[in-house]
Amino acid sequence: MKFSNLKNLIRPKKVTKAIFPVAGFGTRFLPATKAQPKEMLPVVDKPVIQYLVEDAARAGIKDVIFVTGRGKRAIEDHFDFSFELDKTLVEKNKMDLVKTVRRIAELARFSYVRQSMPLGDGHAIACASHMVNDEPVLIVFGDTLYDAPLSPTQQVIDAYNKYQAPIIGLAQVARSEVSKFGVADVESMENGVYKIKNFVEKPTIDEAPSDLVAVGIYIITPRVLEVLSSMANGKSGEIRLADAFGLMLEAGENIYGLKLEGDWLDTGTKFGLLKANIALGLKNEEIGGDLRSFLKDLKY
Repeated sequence: MKFSNLKNLIRPKKVTKAIFPVAGFGTRFLPATKAQPKEMLPVVDKPVIQYLVEDAARAGIKDVIFVTGRGKRAIEDHFDFSFELDKTLVEKNKMDLVKTVRRIAELARFSYVRQSMPLGDGHAIACASHMVNDEPVLIVFGDTLYDAPLSPTQQVIDAYNKYQAPIIGLAQVARSEVSKFGVADVESMENGVYKIKNFVEKPTIDEAPSDLVAVGIYIITPRVLEVLSSMANGKSGEIRLADAFGLMLEAGENIYGLKLEGDWLDTGTKFGLLKANIALGLKNEEIGGDLRSFLKDLKY
């Protein structure tokens, strides 16, 4: 068989693994996060991190790797089977709750890696590189919640399957907000897909190359992990994913951005968390009607 024919038989690897960097301190939510991870703060009746894992599981993710730090044990306990709770619920014949709670541990195969020092988001991702073979991997940061008709995880996976290169999830924000985010310098391609030319971290309004910002959902390739593992530090003194992308762009490698469909509910801010509770609370069968009436009658 000719080599060209062998090459045609090589199929792109599927995205079946996800890394969730959840080692941050959550200082924006102190004192609420003094003794619990910010990713465990509730939106209606589930912690934020559960929504994200459920979204990944619906998109075909089989293995979830959490990169944790000190004080994050609650995340591991949440996605584990709880014998005592299960036994109590069965004895009280609360079988609907039994099903709901058991399902959490069945969403994926869970693994945990500790980031011993807070050396940047890129360093956190690199801490899990030994658990990812030569394959693409989904990256989801723990405050990137979406209210969307199509899973944002599925959206970035679909884009990766087409372009076979790193994909950065993007959202369009008001120009007045760009200084809070990493802003993409882009070249428009098709259907919300952009070729990334550069990234500017927290620019002024006048310096921002666009109003498209990274939201914290990515598909990265083995090449990205290779670059991260080779970095001693980045521009800020930390090892950051954005710096790895910058090095790849300087080398002429392709990276794409995808403007995600749906409403971005940034639960990394107080207002974003409140917005998420209201947006998803209104859709909740149990409390949606009461919440709508409360908001309608609000006198403040």
